[in-house]
Amino acid sequence: MPENQFSQAETHPIALAPHAKQALRTVHARDVDEHAGNLTNWEQRYDQITCGAFEGVLNEWHSTGLQIFHEGASRAIRQSCRVWSDAFWFGLEARPAGMRINGRQVGADIMMVRPGGCEFELVTPDLHDIYGIVLQRDVLQTMAARLGCETDWNRIGNAEMLNVEHDALDNCRKQIAALLRLAGDAHGSTANAALQLRQEAVLVSLLALLDVSQVEAEAGASFLRRRRIVNDARAYAMAQQETPVTIPMLCEAVHVSRRTLQYCFEDVLGISPMAYLRSLRLNGVRRALCEGNGKQAIGDIAAAWGFANFSQFSCDYKKLFGTTPSASLQSKTRH
Repeated sequence: MPENQFSQAETHPIALAPHAKQALRTVHARDVDEHAGNLTNWEQRYDQITCGAFEGVLNEWHSTGLQIFHEGASRAIRQSCRVWSDAFWFGLEARPAGMRINGRQVGADIMMVRPGGCEFELVTPDLHDIYGIVLQRDVLQTMAARLGCETDWNRIGNAEMLNVEHDALDNCRKQIAALLRLAGDAHGSTANAALQLRQEAVLVSLLALLDVSQVEAEAGASFLRRRRIVNDARAYAMAQQETPVTIPMLCEAVHVSRRTLQYCFEDVLGISPMAYLRSLRLNGVRRALCEGNGKQAIGDIAAAWGFANFSQFSCDYKKLFGTTPSASLQSKTRH
């Protein structure tokens, strides 16, 4: 599992109140951190890891104990995520694109699942979009009992990926898309009744997947070791935030060869160690620029994140985010 980046305080169960007239909520973002905060009642931290201006969109609909959304992003992101306690999150790629959950590659006929209150990591590629369903545990179990489904909830709660039937997975995607389209056009009591039927269709299609799903085999010892090496290397680099960390320093810190370190990062994150750690530090600078009061000099913030050469930092920053550090700071000041 990824290192904990969130508060250790207990996340209390949340009963989601429906939007007025169960309307669709659509939010656009041109900032990866803004995008991370748009999903209601999630704790998330996003780091952009591929180059270019960021654009994100979220279409979200919810009623009591249920949240359904479609999220899209133009650039690859490493995400640390946690949904509220006493719930289940189910993730379905809108189209298979090679994302990772906790470092493991997501295949074509896979549905992801994680229990609430439990941090997990996603790595999504460029031009990626995903459907999500979050259900309060008692809402899901009540629906399952009503339909006569005998689901092993402990099995589901301990899984990361479920192998599911291709046509049933495609049907679930279509039901979610249909609900979100209807919610975007919904007006009046008749539309609300139609939305209720669509909600039932989504839940029926989800439970149909769960009823015949098989848990993907647990990660083997060798993969768990590679994931641990990546997490340890990341933790070391963050602990040395003001120091430009080199590959030899990382290798010594985590007790592996250069070749092993390279292989671990490419297998778990799909990126080289130095490229990833550079993006991690650049995201840290961008976050500090956007969250600060504008009184600290850009050069001081960059230095605090281990960038000794300001000219090279500015070039790397613009290449990754498609804008200059000063433009990021000015954008924050204007808002």
